[in-house]
Amino acid sequence: MRNTLPVIIAFLAGIAMVISFFFNPERTVLGTFQENLLQWVTIVGGFTLVLGVFSIVRVNARAVSRRSDGWFYKLATVISVFAMAIPSIMPTSANSAFGKVFYSIFPISWAGAFGTGPDSIYDWLFNYVDSPMMETMFATLAFYIASAAYRAFRARSAEETLLLITACLVMLWRVPIGEALLRSIDVRIPDYINMFVMNGFNLSVQRGIIIGAALGMASMSLRILLGIERTYMGKG
Repeated sequence: MRNTLPVIIAFLAGIAMVISFFFNPERTVLGTFQENLLQWVTIVGGFTLVLGVFSIVRVNARAVSRRSDGWFYKLATVISVFAMAIPSIMPTSANSAFGKVFYSIFPISWAGAFGTGPDSIYDWLFNYVDSPMMETMFATLAFYIASAAYRAFRARSAEETLLLITACLVMLWRVPIGEALLRSIDVRIPDYINMFVMNGFNLSVQRGIIIGAALGMASMSLRILLGIERTYMGKG
């Protein structure tokens, strides 16, 4: 029963969502059931997010207490979680019951530092700590992408030569100096690249990938509905 009940719940919920997709939510019970079920999924997702935060704190705090390899970085992770979470959930006014109790202890002048609004602690950490780190990470990835492109784009065959030429044209087209160089040769070249390469070859390949991913998603959904795929229960 421990393994059968989750499979039955997944099957019934999945079948209900599939069937209710074809009904008008304003006129039928099934359509209304779909909306209610989606709301419950959002609520459950919120609880899983809280569970994920507790899991991150517990795992990293255990590593810090044991002084394992890289414990200093795990300590920074725990501090960052609390530094971003605690100020954001603090009340920004004394209108609520919790706000009255909170600001009876702390000065009301601190209200602007809490919440997620402009000039708050959360906003400052996001703009001046989190965003620069993300930009640095993506800027670092550019060097690895360039290195991978150098190894991949080698003209050893006709297909690889065509790929190399296309990639060079697209890279030139994406930067202002490259676009100016292409327009100096022929003013219509950037428009041709946008029309035939980006909106032609590239778009067709993207649609093929999306169709393949949709088929894979449908196959995985069917496996879950039939109880074949049980990875959500921690089983293979």
